[in-house]
Amino acid sequence: MGILLAGPKTHRRPESGWTLAQATKAKFPEAGPFHQALKTQVDRYFKDSGRPARDLPGMYAKTVALLGWFAASYAFLVFVADGVGSALLGCVSLGLAMAGIGFSVQHDANHGGYSERRSINRLLALTLDVLGASSYVWSWKHNIFHHSHPNVAGLDADINIQPFCRVAPSQPLRPAHRFQHLYIWMLYGLLAVKWQFVDDFKDVLSGRVGMQKMPRPTGRKLAEALIGKLFFFGWALVLPAFFHPVWKVLLCHALTSFILGLTLASVFQLAHCVEEADFPEVPEGGGDFTREWAVHQVETTVDFARGNQLLCWYLGGLNFQVVHHLFPRVCHLHYPALSRIIEKACLEHGVRYRAQDNVRTALGSHVRWLKRMGRPLAVEAV
Repeated sequence: MGILLAGPKTHRRPESGWTLAQATKAKFPEAGPFHQALKTQVDRYFKDSGRPARDLPGMYAKTVALLGWFAASYAFLVFVADGVGSALLGCVSLGLAMAGIGFSVQHDANHGGYSERRSINRLLALTLDVLGASSYVWSWKHNIFHHSHPNVAGLDADINIQPFCRVAPSQPLRPAHRFQHLYIWMLYGLLAVKWQFVDDFKDVLSGRVGMQKMPRPTGRKLAEALIGKLFFFGWALVLPAFFHPVWKVLLCHALTSFILGLTLASVFQLAHCVEEADFPEVPEGGGDFTREWAVHQVETTVDFARGNQLLCWYLGGLNFQVVHHLFPRVCHLHYPALSRIIEKACLEHGVRYRAQDNVRTALGSHVRWLKRMGRPLAVEAV
């Protein structure tokens, strides 16, 4: 299940004793009894329930609801809001609607978990481009680099907030990190703007995401990325400027983007950057990982608020991250049922399955982890 990734041969991390070329060739052991049991039991679930893994009517209805929320929020903000209060309401609603599309629609589609038909998956994957972020770059960053090696510093670009923050024990510690639990929320809020205006362009031009190489898009893929950016700039900035002063448009865009970025980043961090998650390091000297792929996925990931039905709907099942990492091509509407199967299998095979009861508990764990990673003795304490 592990994906071999080709990396540049010249980059070296002396403090860890490995080159990136060695690290990206590190393999996971062959699938063991735990992984085989998971696949058998999940296959039985679909056979016994008679439900398809993808193309669920509820998912299509959810997509209509989220896109309708987005369209209504945008129309209200551009054509109705005429005061500070209504503008704030519109910005918050639009930002949350955009995050909801990101959590549910584009996420399932880009993983191939929305539909059996490739054309539908690709069409709905482009909703991410409509939101201003390249689905091409995101697929490499998230589907490949993150899902292949979650929580492995240097290989998982999703935990790289260097040099501003330290969220993994093997990352360098800087004096300012002592206060990262206070200022990191502002950085989370800047995530969307950074993606939309900086990272996508930088990654496409450089042909890499973080430390790892990514093929530069060409032909149709490049055209989709460029058209997506133009369409986003058009609806987000150009069209509103015909109805409102530019400074008001920029302020509303900044607030909407902040809500979007803060929501997206916080949900991801609650699933991976908490006290209960493991942060494995690249094997020394270019060796292989000791745990099988499925065990690595479970022990680097934490669920939260699984009993909150409204949150489950809004987050697209991303509070069931363990299920998602093991079966990313299954529609997220199956996650609650699959989580019970996986948790039972973990108990039978001695694999640690972690879940936080609610968002407050998960947030507390994330803040404590940030404080721990910001202390000078954090490395020794881990």
